[in-house]
Amino acid sequence: MDWILASALGYALGSVPFGLIVTRLGGAGDLRSIGSGNIGATNVLRTGRKGLAAATLLLDLVKGLVAVLIAARLWPEWTGLAALGAFIGHCFPVWLGFRGGKGVATAAGVALGLAWPVGLAYAATWIGLLLTVRISSVAGMTAAVVAPLAALALGEHRAAPVLAVIAAVVLFQHRENIARLRAGTEPRIGNSGKA
Repeated sequence: MDWILASALGYALGSVPFGLIVTRLGGAGDLRSIGSGNIGATNVLRTGRKGLAAATLLLDLVKGLVAVLIAARLWPEWTGLAALGAFIGHCFPVWLGFRGGKGVATAAGVALGLAWPVGLAYAATWIGLLLTVRISSVAGMTAAVVAPLAALALGEHRAAPVLAVIAAVVLFQHRENIARLRAGTEPRIGNSGKA
């Protein structure tokens, strides 16, 4: 039963739609009717409320981290399943008809919980590309792909398969962004300039 409990805990924590909750509490309306309709921090930023976007990013990251830390304490052999559960819960929450976020912030929390050096590599890649390229999708996808490679390079072999699955799902979740990148129409953060 432990693997079921670990998975369920991860999914339950991951499926909390903080972006939707934060924007409603902040008076920004229903996030699903704004921009891309996504519940993640990038779409919250489209409300013009940077504080709400920052809160969403932090809360989405923390729920992934907390799921891993709790599972590591209660069911250490099934920590990877809790990590996957949290990530999948964010991307496909049952409460929202399985239409959630793209998982970048939650994946960062998961990576940090599984192996903090890998989490730091994820964060450095993500933040570095956000500051230089200024394209959210590029930063998120690259960070997700870097994570399992960093896990292998750093000897975190138990974390690598979990992070590889997460990277594949992150790429799948960004399929529309990939199409816009190929077409040169993906917007940059902070302005209307296209990539």
